[in-house]
Amino acid sequence: MRILFTGGGTGGHIYPILAVTEELKKLSIEKNIEMDLRYFGAPGIFRRFLEENDIRVSKILSAKLRRYFDPRNFTDILIFLPLSIIQALWKVFLFMPDVLFSKGGPSSLPIVLASKFYRVPIIIHDSDSVMGLSNRLAMRYASRIAVSFNSTAQGEKVALVGEPIRNSLISGDILDSQTAKRIFGFNPEKPLILVIGGSQGAVKINDFMLEIAEELIKDYSVLHQTGINNFNEVKNELNMVLKNHSEEEKKRYKIVSYFEKDLKDAYAASDVVVRRASSGAIFETAIFGKPLILIPLPKEVAGEHQISNAYEYAKTGAAIVIEEPNLKPNIFLTQLKKIFSEPEKIAQMSEAAKKFSKPQAAKIIAEEILKLGSPKIS
Repeated sequence: MRILFTGGGTGGHIYPILAVTEELKKLSIEKNIEMDLRYFGAPGIFRRFLEENDIRVSKILSAKLRRYFDPRNFTDILIFLPLSIIQALWKVFLFMPDVLFSKGGPSSLPIVLASKFYRVPIIIHDSDSVMGLSNRLAMRYASRIAVSFNSTAQGEKVALVGEPIRNSLISGDILDSQTAKRIFGFNPEKPLILVIGGSQGAVKINDFMLEIAEELIKDYSVLHQTGINNFNEVKNELNMVLKNHSEEEKKRYKIVSYFEKDLKDAYAASDVVVRRASSGAIFETAIFGKPLILIPLPKEVAGEHQISNAYEYAKTGAAIVIEEPNLKPNIFLTQLKKIFSEPEKIAQMSEAAKKFSKPQAAKIIAEEILKLGSPKIS
């Protein structure tokens, strides 16, 4: 079976593809199906991850469709989009997949259009509570549409499945909190705050955490993913901020550039998680049942989808939302103390997170891909 993937160029697009790939590989063994997996699009820095998972990558031009006025819209729509459609028509013809799985985002629409032209069955997945523009344009061509949030689960072809999370992240034994804290070198009795700014970090969150680092280490331990490109700068600034503190106090704040193989242990160690409000961040944290403080990207930076994601998830009782204009030390620290001062609140938030999580999302999508790609397979 020839299976084609496309979608964006961020972790929010690529990681769900990898999650679905893991499940497809399991099904290929169970059903004795040989699979040829390809990705057409603009993978950016995530190309390596696709190739490491046996997905052959073929790059096409990326044309970003913006909902706001930007001079680049003219060049993207009038030049890059037609060129990328021509590229897509040629590449899809040469591969001629049995089915396409699209995650949306820049570069995905030309692949969807080319696949529709050749009558290839299409399944798309949208992660956010507000559907992305590429997927909104592509959904009319799709045979199946999978979504993560209830707010977008409307229509005959649409199914609420959740966000595909890599099975390798949640499978196997998960350490108890105290053991995980010891592995990272923390006092197992102190509450641990896990800060993750995203696969590429978040400068605003990094700067804010450094601003309150001295206050945090009085009562908590902190494990902070800075992003690879930001690590050295944060390291130098943290050394300056904590220069007058004892070595014991300095050990309460640890930074890493990027969690790869030890992310599962970081979740296990944490008591509260601080993150952006991407769908992947929310569903990933929910699977581990961790209370969440969400700091969504502002509307002017990323549109309204992160803000919408944050408030829809907060309705479950599993998260607190602090928008960037309100990201002040007194507000953040007050919310943090409120969570930890009420043990029953942590338990309630944890339970709400687990109820919201949908760990079978990747498997459901993988099974649907097989059904669409080969109706004879049951």
